[in-house]
Amino acid sequence: MKLKLKNVFLAYFLVSIAGLLYALVQLGQPCDCLPPLRAAAEQLRQKDLRISQLQADLRRPPPAPAQPPEPEALPTIYVITPTYARLVQKAELVRLSQTLSLVPRLHWLLVEDAESPTPLVSGLLAASGLLFTHLAVLTPKAQRLREGEPGWVRPRGVEQRNKALDWLRGKGGAVGGEKDSPPPGTQGVVYFADDDNTYSRELFKEMRWTRGVSVWPVGLVGGLRFEGPRVQDGRVVGFHTAWEPNRPFPLDMAGFAVSLPLLLAKPNAQFDATAPRGHLESSLLSHLVDPKDLEPRAANCTQVLVWHTRTEKPKMKQEEQLQRQGQGSDPAIEDLIPQNQRQPLQPQGVAQLLLCLLPACHVALPTGWGQAASVVSQVSPIWGGAGQMDSGGRVTYWGQACSGGLEELGWTLPT
Repeated sequence: MKLKLKNVFLAYFLVSIAGLLYALVQLGQPCDCLPPLRAAAEQLRQKDLRISQLQADLRRPPPAPAQPPEPEALPTIYVITPTYARLVQKAELVRLSQTLSLVPRLHWLLVEDAESPTPLVSGLLAASGLLFTHLAVLTPKAQRLREGEPGWVRPRGVEQRNKALDWLRGKGGAVGGEKDSPPPGTQGVVYFADDDNTYSRELFKEMRWTRGVSVWPVGLVGGLRFEGPRVQDGRVVGFHTAWEPNRPFPLDMAGFAVSLPLLLAKPNAQFDATAPRGHLESSLLSHLVDPKDLEPRAANCTQVLVWHTRTEKPKMKQEEQLQRQGQGSDPAIEDLIPQNQRQPLQPQGVAQLLLCLLPACHVALPTGWGQAASVVSQVSPIWGGAGQMDSGGRVTYWGQACSGGLEELGWTLPT
C-alpha cells in the first residue's frame, strides 16, 4: 500500500508536537545536576590548594639535619684489651687505637701481661689521644702456654680481663692514665676487644645502648665464615656454631657486650681460668644473664661487624743472622723513649734484665760487669733478642721481653 506524503508529514508533525510538549513540561521540574557540578568544583579547589602548598614548600628553606646526641649524653663504652709483648704488639695496638679514636665517649682499659708497665705501651697510650687506664698483671706461671703448645690449649688474657673488671668495681690498680673508677650510677657498657681483631666502628654504635647483655655475629671464627646467635621474632633462639654447640654460651669473646650497671651489680662475675676449652665466655656470662634474655644487635644478628683476624707471625731468620754478626736492626727505630730521658742502669737492674733476655742473645758489658756478662751469655732465653756494646761502652739491647730489655726500659749502662 502506498503511503501518501500527506500522511507521513502528519505523523512527523504529531511526534514533534509531543516531544515539544514533553520538553515544555520538564522545564518546570527541579534539576538534579548541581551535586556533580559541585563535586567537580570541589576537586578542582583541592587540587589548586595542594599545588599552592607544594609551591610554598619549595620556597621554604630545608630543615636543619637532625643533630646527634651530645657526647656527654652518651653512655661510656669501656673497652678492655689484654696485651702481651711480641714483635707485632705495637702494630696491633696502633691499629686498634686508631679504630677506637673514631668512637665518641670511649674509655680504653689496656692491661699488659707484665709485672709492671712497659715504656712501649705507656708511650703508645700517651700518644693515642684516647681516654685510657693502663693496668698490668702477670699471668701466673701455671697458666702460661708451654713451649710448643697451641694457643687454644689454655685460656689467655684471663688475669688481665679480671684485673680490668676489678678496676671498674673500684679496686684500683691503675698504673697510668685515668686512675679513678667510674662513680656509682655511671651509665656505660663493657666490651672485651682483643688487640688482634678487626672492628667496624658501626659495632660500637650497636652496643652503646645495651641494657643487659647484647650479642652479634663474629666473622672468621670457629672454623666458620661467622659464628653467632640465631634470632627469631627479635629473640635469640639458638646459636650458629660448629664446635661444642651445647656450651651454655657458644659465643666468641668479641661477640657480646655487658651493661656496666649489670656488671657492677654482680660482683662475683668474672672469668674462670680453670674453665674448659671454649667455656671462658660462659664462665662470665652464666653469672649475668639467661640465654633467652640476650639482646640481639646488628640487624637481628644478620650483619658481621667484627672479625677474628690474626696477624701472621713475622719470620726473623735474617734479623737473627745479622744480630749474630753484630749488625742487627737499629733498636732506636722502635724506641719510644727519647735519648735524653733514659735512666742509667743500676746493678740491681741486672737481675731483671737477666730474667727477660731472649734467645740468641749477645750482650757486652763494660769492665767491672764481667760476672754479669758471663751470666748473660749463658741465660737460657725465653723468646729471642740481641745486644752489643758500642765504642763508648754503652750496651744496646733489643727484642721482645717479659718486662722489657735495656732499650725498652729506657736504660743505658754507665761507662
